[in-house]
Amino acid sequence: MTRRHPLWTAYEQPTQEQVAAARVDHDSWSTESVEVVPPDRAWSEWFAAVRDRVVGALGDRALTVEHVGSTAVPGLWAKPVVDVDVTVADVEDEDSWLPALQDAGFVLRVREPDWQGHRLVRGEDPPANVHVWPVSAVEPRRHVVFRDWLCTHEDDREQYAEAKRAAASRGFTDVMLYNNEKAGVIYDLYEKMFAADPDHEHDPVPRQVVRQ
Repeated sequence: MTRRHPLWTAYEQPTQEQVAAARVDHDSWSTESVEVVPPDRAWSEWFAAVRDRVVGALGDRALTVEHVGSTAVPGLWAKPVVDVDVTVADVEDEDSWLPALQDAGFVLRVREPDWQGHRLVRGEDPPANVHVWPVSAVEPRRHVVFRDWLCTHEDDREQYAEAKRAAASRGFTDVMLYNNEKAGVIYDLYEKMFAADPDHEHDPVPRQVVRQ
């Protein structure tokens, strides 16, 4: 019997058509080359500012607010944009949370109902991608596990940093193409994490087998 970690997902990259369909305002997306920069201690302060703005807007409707992504990992190179995962009771009921975030200065950029209900709102000053999920979603749980693993595994952190620098050196002007370029390394690190989890048995799945 094949054993899978409860947070495992297959290695699937979104197509250009899927990316285009998810974007709400195509004209607002940057056409500048994706930049990856050395770690900045200010990123934790950026997150604190974004968290306070989100919680101030949503109150207890924000069930969880987590700093995720590379800016949440001390010592890791990253795009100078903080990523924040927020869970709400019903992400499909946008009227219950989106107007409040818009009033706080966030702009809806992505709507992906078929990917665990994911929405993305963009904030500025500081620059932030706020990902809104239903409380039942698996992806924000994966993000926390990945963040915590990189915080405590220096070799894997450096491997990921090198993948990010190499992807950025390609000069992508579309962040999704940049993300796809480094997705294989992320998948491989998740496989390593899941195999090391003492609480769950997991049979590693090579990404070339499941790639779509």
